[in-house]
Amino acid sequence: MIRSRTHAIAPVDLWRSVRSLPDFWRLLLVRITSQFGDGLFQAGLAGALLFNPDRATDPVSIARAFAVLFLPYSLLGPFAGALMDRWDRRLVLVGANVGRLAFIAAVGSILALGAGDVLLLCGALLANGLARFVNSGLSASLPHVVPREQVVTMNSVAIASGAISAFLGANFMFVLRLIVGERDSGASVVIFTAAVPVLIALALSLRFAPRALGPDDTKRAIHGSVVYAVITGWVHGVRTVVQLPSVGAALSGLAAHRMVVGINSLIILLLVHHLGGGETEGLGTAVMFFAATGLGAFLANVLTPGLIRRWGRYATANWALTAAAAIQLAAVGLQLPVMVVCGFLLGLAGQVVKLCADSAMQIDVDDALRGHVFAVQDALFWVAFIAAVAVAAIAIPDDGRAPWFVFFGSVVYAAGLVVHTLVGRRSNSTATGLSGGNDGGSGSNSR
Repeated sequence: MIRSRTHAIAPVDLWRSVRSLPDFWRLLLVRITSQFGDGLFQAGLAGALLFNPDRATDPVSIARAFAVLFLPYSLLGPFAGALMDRWDRRLVLVGANVGRLAFIAAVGSILALGAGDVLLLCGALLANGLARFVNSGLSASLPHVVPREQVVTMNSVAIASGAISAFLGANFMFVLRLIVGERDSGASVVIFTAAVPVLIALALSLRFAPRALGPDDTKRAIHGSVVYAVITGWVHGVRTVVQLPSVGAALSGLAAHRMVVGINSLIILLLVHHLGGGETEGLGTAVMFFAATGLGAFLANVLTPGLIRRWGRYATANWALTAAAAIQLAAVGLQLPVMVVCGFLLGLAGQVVKLCADSAMQIDVDDALRGHVFAVQDALFWVAFIAAVAVAAIAIPDDGRAPWFVFFGSVVYAAGLVVHTLVGRRSNSTATGLSGGNDGGSGSNSR
């Protein structure tokens, strides 16, 4: 692993630190191009499924689309995560991007032919699953190309860069949609365009030397056949989370945040469908809300390293969850301008929790098990989201006016705070290293 004494604070120093780590710079370029394609693909798919005159939308159909797109891979992810801790992660990135290209082409063809939702969702499921596999591989690989004392800072750089790229990709879709139209034929053009950045990400992945991204063959590496490693993926991933309170605490807070994101996303999508200005105005309002959320998440990527250095991961996540519970209450009135502002603030608070979880896994988890744990996080991330959407779809009316569910979101945040506090105290009392080195905050601040 490359070692450096550079401690980035000012933007110029941070840029120099990034460029002084050549493998991290290459990994960052893969993330930027990959997530631009992912943002373009996901936004194009959302437009095709949810804001398309050729296809109807109601709470149940939205929930079904989310479930088909995200739930199957979320349940299988920890098994696939075992492969990231066994195979050369460079080859995993290459293979996953090749698969993404194939399924993106399939989805674009399905839209061009005007086929039904079942084929479209199946193709999108596979493309989306491989995209998330790429993202998990990038996160698990980061500690291999960054000195330990810079993991938190460089992870924030990577996440921020990816978020900006995904945001630009999503908004590029909006521009394309205005040119090619909002029906299936136009959506197919958007999807085919998403193959270009993915192809670039594939080419960039080939630039890494073999084994440059790990995994290490440490004492905790899972030996035996590939079949054994995959079948036991859940077991090793979950057991590692249970054994490390710092990781378990962070994931509990992240699960609470994702449940609220699911509730709010469904409410917003239903509210904008009843604006009365047509599909284009509804999509524009939805884009504004999710863009505000993304902007808040970007700001969190900038602020979180400093917050963790000052207070430690445990206290930082606690404060973020407390703030999120209060912010959620402000959206009870279901006024769209207020909800956009709340979306920005919740994006900030939620991303702080996410970055605390990422740094816990990148610092506290053995490299031989890191892919397992990131896959467990990915499963929890989307299962929590989908479960909340499914429950909300049953109770929320078609026009999305359900202020009681917004209030329930605040209760969920409070529950996540309680669990995070109780589990995190175990980590502090056993001194498992929540500080995470120079970037993780001092030991006293972690308590």
